Amino acid sequence: MNRANLILHAKTSIARGSKSFAAASKLFKKRDRERVWLLYSWCRECDDMVDGQDHGGQMASVTNPAKQVAAARAFTARAHGGEKTGKPAFDAFGIVAQERNLPKRFADDVIDGFALDAKGFQPRTEDDLLQYCYHVAGAVGCLMAIVMGVSPSDEDTLDRACDLGLSFQLANIARDIAEDAEAGRCYLPREWLDEVRLAPDDIMNPARRDALVILVDRLCDMSEQYKASARIGAAQLSFRSRWAVLSAAGIYGDIARAVKASNGGSLDERITTGNGTKFSRVAKAFGQAFIKARYSDRTALWTRKASQKETRTPDRVLSHTG
Repeated sequence: MNRANLILHAKTSIARGSKSFAAASKLFKKRDRERVWLLYSWCRECDDMVDGQDHGGQMASVTNPAKQVAAARAFTARAHGGEKTGKPAFDAFGIVAQERNLPKRFADDVIDGFALDAKGFQPRTEDDLLQYCYHVAGAVGCLMAIVMGVSPSDEDTLDRACDLGLSFQLANIARDIAEDAEAGRCYLPREWLDEVRLAPDDIMNPARRDALVILVDRLCDMSEQYKASARIGAAQLSFRSRWAVLSAAGIYGDIARAVKASNGGSLDERITTGNGTKFSRVAKAFGQAFIKARYSDRTALWTRKASQKETRTPDRVLSHTG
């Protein structure tokens, strides 16, 4: 496929895989929007390869997930080096990697997250949870920021971009606890579960619903903290990019707030946001994009640089079950 065809493929991918991101992406300038779509299609393809999904949704059994991770890693390396792979999503990544000089280390970090899922990862501590969220979403936030024009050496803004990814993933985990449990996954830290005396294999026990809701609320509160930090980084973006990012932050913030307000209802029925709510967030974000967010120090928040000094490969990153 040439660039134009890959963009059409990527546009279809984001429309199927994430209505929230698809809505926010329309606010970017044309060139930035195309690159966001191209990067998203790569993320979606890697995730689907490991989870046996088709643009998200129901997970299917994957015979050899480690082999799928290795394939994703190999195709990504080839595409990053400028080689055509014949795989649309990876060739899409190759185009945006070349156009924006994306550092390969962030792409490697994203695939490390898929490797953790392939191994049946479950966090022991809150730090483990946030390290996982960095791999599957925070590193994507860093890549997206560079696509939008942030320098790879601007560590402060990349930290804020990472915060937005952490916020999104924490909201996802809070929303998808029942779905993950059905697939045999649990992203709630063991230490949290111990605090409320809840066993990993008993989290969906109706008799323990109150204990689980405490932890769901905790995830939602954390998501809000990291979202607030990310808003400060958005000030470094162009107006159109800032508008898009603030829209996405608002839409995902609504998901986290709805999950918390449901008081356990999200465990029985998946929380979604309607088109009217999304439009309202886009309109509100337009006004917010004109206002500089009040600066707040993020030293109390988890920071990606500290974690990367300790670990690099998925075999040494965090604990996993099995």
